[in-house]
Amino acid sequence: MKYRTIGTSPETRRDVSVLALGAMLFGSVTDEKTSFAILDRYVEAGGTFIDTSDNYAFWVDGGQGGQSEELLGRWRRANGVGDEIVIATKLGARPLAPGTSYVDNAEGLSAKTIRESAERSRERLGVDRIDLLYAHIEDRTVALSETVEGFGALVAEGTVGLLGVSNHPIWRVERARALAAAAGVAGYEVLQYQHSLLRPRFDVPETIFEDGSLGHAGAELLSYLRAEPDLTLVAYSPLLGGAYTRQDKQVPPDYDHPGTPARLAVLREVAKECGASMNQVVLAWQIGSAFPVIPLAGASSVAQLEENLAAVDLELTADQRARLDAAH
Repeated sequence: MKYRTIGTSPETRRDVSVLALGAMLFGSVTDEKTSFAILDRYVEAGGTFIDTSDNYAFWVDGGQGGQSEELLGRWRRANGVGDEIVIATKLGARPLAPGTSYVDNAEGLSAKTIRESAERSRERLGVDRIDLLYAHIEDRTVALSETVEGFGALVAEGTVGLLGVSNHPIWRVERARALAAAAGVAGYEVLQYQHSLLRPRFDVPETIFEDGSLGHAGAELLSYLRAEPDLTLVAYSPLLGGAYTRQDKQVPPDYDHPGTPARLAVLREVAKECGASMNQVVLAWQIGSAFPVIPLAGASSVAQLEENLAAVDLELTADQRARLDAAH
């Protein structure tokens, strides 16, 4: 395994594995025995960065979520897992009532909600401190300063380590970070957005994309990351739900444009040259990026996880990387 550092403060920064494990469906679609086996193998391979949310997976049973955090809590207790494993979770998008969703009934990002939801996440996970806590989706019904100070207070108290943000417009991220700096509180240091080798369309509404994602990492975000080297991008859905390799999976409509076939063609060529799968090339491309990118990939079996883990040691040549970057 390889590692990189997230965060800048000596008190809260952490070294994490360059491949993060998504636990979104653990405890719901993926049963406990399989989830435990995946988690055990990930840790055995040196993995140290696990991602969840307080609303995972509310859509499976029409509830409010929490199954993933609860399973991770049981796994931690069963294995005596301590601070060596970094667990990131999110709040803000948990439905307030069963049968609703974050679209029309999200918990939001008020200071009161941030405090109460973080406390419930700590209880489900069985931890005294959340290593990394994200603002999952926007809440424009609350002053941004209230949200910023609500998160900052938890860091100051020691119940949260690092702060992150997901699916927010970049101008809102920058404004929040400026407000945090002015208030002298901790600000966002990790950004989680959908990012893959294929480039998405941006001529669709800024709400929910066709594949269910909320925020793509486009040119503006990538430019922002290059200008702010202390930030880290955690790239969710890097493998597009299996669309690169599975015949029964179509490339999401968000990627339906003339540039996609060209990038797929180069991806196939590079995968053949490397003797690797297309999925492995995509993950290796992200891991070796010029700016900090940590791919966040889920797995529904140990075999899927093994394929992803092999990407950590896949070294792309400068020529291969240049061809992948240039295809359009």
